[in-house]
Amino acid sequence: MTYNVTILTLRPGTQGPALKEIKAHVTGDKPALSGELLACWYSDIGALNRVLVLHRAASAEQALADRERLVLAEDPFGLKDAITQLQADTFHLLPFLTGIDTGTKGPMFEVRTYETRAGGMGPTVELWRKALPERMKLSPLLAGLYSVSGVAARFMHIWPYENLEARSRLRAKAVADGIWPPQGGPAHLQVMQSDIYLPAEFSPLR
Repeated sequence: MTYNVTILTLRPGTQGPALKEIKAHVTGDKPALSGELLACWYSDIGALNRVLVLHRAASAEQALADRERLVLAEDPFGLKDAITQLQADTFHLLPFLTGIDTGTKGPMFEVRTYETRAGGMGPTVELWRKALPERMKLSPLLAGLYSVSGVAARFMHIWPYENLEARSRLRAKAVADGIWPPQGGPAHLQVMQSDIYLPAEFSPLR
């Protein structure tokens, strides 16, 4: 399955009005991006003043067309004066996962983005295939994705939590029980980033 992840970095103090503009551009009669809108979240911890928009594309061709449309747009999302950086990338779902469902999952989402060493993505996927079933007995994984555009190779995984306390408790138990991170997994990584996002009021995933 193919997904587009669009991240808008905004000037400080513009997030509230920006979310209203984004809503109009992704839920209106002529949306800025095609495909199925899955999520619109704003960052709360980590890299601030960011909005993440997640779409499921019908095909790789559609995902590319959407990215090109953003690049050529005169006023992307109606926010050209508020955007300081616009990042649009395409990801594929890990082959052993079944898809991303919408609905009430959070309301807090941890988005972890890793860059793997050269040649490290294949081993990372296999280690996750083996270790993830035990980890998901503690709490669900919303998405596991690897990049097929932009900086290579990136791995994005998204975990929903009720709150920060639940996140800390569940992650600590996974480590204490020896089931997470996947044994040997960190050896394939070189950059790691974690951000906490909250859902906009119109986000299908919340």
